[in-house]
Amino acid sequence: MDSVKRSSVTPSKSRLVRTVAKVLHIRVATGIVPDDEIKKPKPQKVVKDHQLKDDLDSGSMFDDEEDENQEREALEALLAKIFASISSVKAAYAQLQFAQSPYDAGGIQSADRMIVSELKNLSELKQCFAKRQFDISPENTMLQAEIQEQKSLLKTYEIMGKKMEFQQKVKDSEIASLKQKLESLNNQNRSTEKRLNQSGPLSVLDNLHLSGLSPNHFVTVLRHAVKSIRSFVRLLIDEMKSADWDVDAAASAIEPGVIYGRPDHKCFAFESFVCREMFDGFQFPNFSLPNETLPDKRRWKQVFFEWFVELKSSKVKDYLAQKPRSMFAKFCRVKYLRLIHPRMESAFYGTTSHRNLVSGGEFPETTFFLTYAEMAKRVWLLHCLAFSFQPEGTIFQVSKGSRFSEVYMETIAEEEAFNNTTEYDPRVAFTVVPGFKIGKTVIQCQVYLLNNSKVKGKS
Repeated sequence: MDSVKRSSVTPSKSRLVRTVAKVLHIRVATGIVPDDEIKKPKPQKVVKDHQLKDDLDSGSMFDDEEDENQEREALEALLAKIFASISSVKAAYAQLQFAQSPYDAGGIQSADRMIVSELKNLSELKQCFAKRQFDISPENTMLQAEIQEQKSLLKTYEIMGKKMEFQQKVKDSEIASLKQKLESLNNQNRSTEKRLNQSGPLSVLDNLHLSGLSPNHFVTVLRHAVKSIRSFVRLLIDEMKSADWDVDAAASAIEPGVIYGRPDHKCFAFESFVCREMFDGFQFPNFSLPNETLPDKRRWKQVFFEWFVELKSSKVKDYLAQKPRSMFAKFCRVKYLRLIHPRMESAFYGTTSHRNLVSGGEFPETTFFLTYAEMAKRVWLLHCLAFSFQPEGTIFQVSKGSRFSEVYMETIAEEEAFNNTTEYDPRVAFTVVPGFKIGKTVIQCQVYLLNNSKVKGKS
């Protein structure tokens, strides 16, 4: 096979030559083509000893190596300058972003000029590489490039730090604004609740006389008492959450084993607990208060109605201050000490100062206690009104597992009421608000139903 010069071989011919050579090699290996038919590779040039000696004497070999080292160092210096310039571009771009928000015209123009300058520098480095024009002092160039790169990185980090500080200030400002809005809303809620809990809504009973008393008046007072109970329960739950108490665990401890239809229904367990404590002893004329002397039973109707009118027209704070030894004041003290556990009060406020004052015959003027006192006032008014009837009103509640009766009960969670009476036999989980009987009138108690009360024998 004729030898062909390497420079004259086209890519297609080159592939053809390699293919033919591979085929010939296979044929040689199988014995089809003799070895001498294949062209032997050209022997490498052998450097004789005397020629090597001449090269060493003339120094041409060392010159070539030195030139290669210088060229390599020059290329490394060029790469270092490229990376340094890129770092400068990144720093300028970071400055450009930071200057956009908040808007800084001077910072944007400065960053823009830096970016343009570094892009021009990169273009010049490209031309130097294409023309093989390298720096004659690569050591200094590499050192300067490293210094420039570190400065650019430091500037980038400084800009990022400033950006994070600015973002933190914005977040802090948003948090402060939201806290202010929350405090404003809380104040509005407290003001609204205070207006609702004041005696104003009972002004419809201002002209009420004993002779015109009816069960409808009792229902009106009961409705306002339940509102004040729920206001106090909301405040109680908020205080528990602020003290990092497990509200779900507390609800389970009050009413164990109850499956709630919705998570927010657990507040009914707290309402049940408060009602249970506040209405305990309601059926007794002295509300089970020890060492309390009552007037003759024949005068109960008149005396209890007078107590009702007197307390209804007074603010609870003023009444407790003016009559700290009254039966109502004693009722407030006894119920508070039973309702609010010392551990609970200590968790809320860090001390048991409320309890100590109440035990000593004084009354705190905090929002928590005044909300409680307003609730106690409504319950006491209901008690006085119940004993203003002849015969006096009675209280009742139903136990867990009782079958639901529309005559004596109403479900407090209407959307969770039984959907199909042919498949479900609604049962009571617990009584939330007790019921009352005024003469022949039945005022239904409010109950929470079990969610798994299926009819026996049905799946």
